[in-house]
Amino acid sequence: MSFKKNTFALLMLFLTLGGNIFAVNMESTQYRVEESNINVGGKSASSASYDLTTTLGQTAAGQYSSAGYIIKAGFQYIYSIIPFTFTISTTSIDLGTLSPDTSSTQNATLTVDFGSAGTYQVTVEEIGKLRTSNNISIADTACNGGAETCDETTAKLWNSSTAYGFGYNMSGNDVPADFSTSNHYRPFPDRSLSETPSVIMTSTNVGKDRASTIKFKANISSIQEAGTYQTVINFIATPSF
Repeated sequence: MSFKKNTFALLMLFLTLGGNIFAVNMESTQYRVEESNINVGGKSASSASYDLTTTLGQTAAGQYSSAGYIIKAGFQYIYSIIPFTFTISTTSIDLGTLSPDTSSTQNATLTVDFGSAGTYQVTVEEIGKLRTSNNISIADTACNGGAETCDETTAKLWNSSTAYGFGYNMSGNDVPADFSTSNHYRPFPDRSLSETPSVIMTSTNVGKDRASTIKFKANISSIQEAGTYQTVINFIATPSF
């Protein structure tokens, strides 16, 4: 049931009468009921940890599907109509002038502002390595190497000044558990190599005001050629309703 203008409580009485039956539009200058349902009761409940609404005895409630359509019938499915907004605090990351064996980092904030009624996820990928106009590149990080070798799906420790490359760290809401410290990094999946984008935020619950920080990091050796290096990082936010 959805309402325009003021929200109110509606009590409907059904009587069996003889004679003529007349239909009445459910509207006035203060309200209009666009869709109605018949049920025997409902209630809202909440605590510090949850909000719960119930509807009892509603007819034909449930999800029905076939090839080509999905019907979500019932008052409770109105809660699946939730706006989904994803924002990035900046669209330009400047790591400055890089010096050999000295890490340079910059942060951005990712926010799922309103959420979705089901699972949401945010994925990331680079369109290619950090690269100059004459095709000189900075390799993606392998973190410290050895037992601390990271990849696109597993973050590892990267705190050695002689471990070179480009990568990222995540912290905040709904981020992967392998980013266990601020020094655990992954390389970005490379679209030019057909690598699968990595999930960097996800939740099976209704997401609201969820925020994380992505930290970009580059470290170069003394033999890295001078130049202006750049790439594009793609973020894809997907809600489930």
